[in-house]
Amino acid sequence: MQLMELNTLLKENAYPGRGIVLGLEETGKKAVVAYFIMGRSENSRNRVFVEKDGGIITRAFDESKMIDPSLIIYAPVRLYKDMLIVTNGDQTDTIHDYLKKGFTFEAALRTRCFEPDAPNYTPRISGLVLREKGKLSYRLSILKSDEGDPTAPQRFFFEYVGVKPGVGHFLHTYSCDGNPIPSFGGEPEKVTLRGDIDSFTQAVWDNLNPDNKVSLFVRFIDLGSGESETRIVNKNV
Repeated sequence: MQLMELNTLLKENAYPGRGIVLGLEETGKKAVVAYFIMGRSENSRNRVFVEKDGGIITRAFDESKMIDPSLIIYAPVRLYKDMLIVTNGDQTDTIHDYLKKGFTFEAALRTRCFEPDAPNYTPRISGLVLREKGKLSYRLSILKSDEGDPTAPQRFFFEYVGVKPGVGHFLHTYSCDGNPIPSFGGEPEKVTLRGDIDSFTQAVWDNLNPDNKVSLFVRFIDLGSGESETRIVNKNV
């Protein structure tokens, strides 16, 4: 698969929706995790990321303007032992509960499908980051409809080991803006990951569409010690 510039992909797409980036930073010593949300409606844009229990939750920025919390208020990032779960919905909790019971990431997601927001049927995207003996591996998944047909759910799973330094994979809910919004298609995009946590975070934030971006979470995890650094950027402050 062709290696693409993450910043270029972000800059050229006004509405990728929600996105997960997983990979390895340039020194090969730290895992890279990023998750962002965007919004077109006032309800979707009225959100912030807040840290909680080693992960994050979404929260209404202005409670008085919250219309419908379903599908937009959830825990995008949760920890389970040495594993980090990242998703765009309440399937975070499904994955966490299944792992706790000894089941797999894939088994958890086979109980779920796309979001019930007709006519978009927004895909559920999920990631799992694993750190074992100083080595990184990760999994990504997208649960989507068959070109907007709610009677035909599709589930795709991707597993990555031996990722090269400075390389990651980018999975997002939508291929571009539209009405209805077309779902992402194909494999997660193979992308370059550049800089330390601060320069990476700034570059991602700067290249997301200024009208539609809402919040960004970035975490770098030391593969040896397990220590991590986190950055959160909220448009609403």
